Amino acid sequence: MQMRDREIRPEVYWVGAIDWDRRLFDSLIPLPDGTSYNSYLIKGSEKTALIDTVDPTMRDVLIDRLSQLGIENIDYVVANHAEQDHSGAIPQVLGKYPEAKVVCTPRCKGMLIDLLMIPEEKFIMVNDKETISLGDRILEFIHAPWVHWPETMLTYLREDKILFPCDLFGSHLATTDLYVTDEGQVYEAAKRYYAEIMMPFRTNIQKNLEKIKDYAIDIIAPSHGPIYDRPEFILKAYHSWVFDEPRNIAVLPYISMHDSTRKMVEYLAEDLAQRGVGVKQFDLTVADIGKLAMALVDAATVVIGTPTVLGGPHPNVVYAVALVNALRPKVRFVSIIGSYGWGGKTVEQLSGMIPNLKVELLEPVLCKGFPKEADFRALDNLANTIAEKHKGFIAGFYPLGQ
Repeated sequence: MQMRDREIRPEVYWVGAIDWDRRLFDSLIPLPDGTSYNSYLIKGSEKTALIDTVDPTMRDVLIDRLSQLGIENIDYVVANHAEQDHSGAIPQVLGKYPEAKVVCTPRCKGMLIDLLMIPEEKFIMVNDKETISLGDRILEFIHAPWVHWPETMLTYLREDKILFPCDLFGSHLATTDLYVTDEGQVYEAAKRYYAEIMMPFRTNIQKNLEKIKDYAIDIIAPSHGPIYDRPEFILKAYHSWVFDEPRNIAVLPYISMHDSTRKMVEYLAEDLAQRGVGVKQFDLTVADIGKLAMALVDAATVVIGTPTVLGGPHPNVVYAVALVNALRPKVRFVSIIGSYGWGGKTVEQLSGMIPNLKVELLEPVLCKGFPKEADFRALDNLANTIAEKHKGFIAGFYPLGQ
């Protein structure tokens, strides 16, 4: 049974839905802990507003919650973001409350018409910093394009100092806790969410963190995961993820078919550790791709390990490298190691797949067959190069364990 509606502030309610069993988002992103679709109802002295809706699969839950609250009229449905996990129930809400208008950015209007075929006359478009009065409460709309779609905005409830940022600061986490109670658990989920969804838009997020820094915010109520009643917790985390330099970490995603590449990866990992470089190693046959994305948030170097298959890299490696390129992490250095039988173009193909990364390509190490003494010495040289490169720009670099 779903939770009953809960009051965040007087006449401000959470009316969302919890999806305990969903395990994949966008047919791509793993959801090990499920998710929630958060919708919020604000009853002003004169007008009532609904902030975002829920995924279409949960539309009946939202409608039931509104009925349980005895809501007979909704004046505004604020669409912070057109993606269907937030907008998908708008047609049903408009069906139940036909007097309601959809409040959104001009670009969002076009997208909602395209995605959900909402009639054009149902919209009120708002400019950046524009406001709407609910009587005793004011909603302010803050445009935040490319966080993470081009039409996104944030909504700020002035009197209660609540920021409704939609996907920004979210976490895919199914929980009965309305507020954050376990910061360690939420930090992990929020970092995964940032890595998988927000990291490609890091520079846009930098601008928007600056844009909201002077707002008095007591509560951040995102559209996924629990509400932050200590907003400095997630604001500090985001500031680190988007502004800080990479850390002294090398990420090693790899595939090995006959243990040659595995042996090289394990040797390099140990060599890097001895030189004071942190290592995060991922066997791509079994790795959680979300964990890999999280590791990329902080990494300074990525070393790709691959055997040669039909003259090029293993297909699983191709997928992982395409993902790294799409996520645009802060990584500074990339190298490639692996084994081949008779030849190929592994290095050329992989290095050509990362145009989005502003990186230095370090000398690859490819061996014929099983790695031999000369190959291990080349790995020593690569490990030394990585350690020296990290010392060159990472403030406070120190050997592991000191």
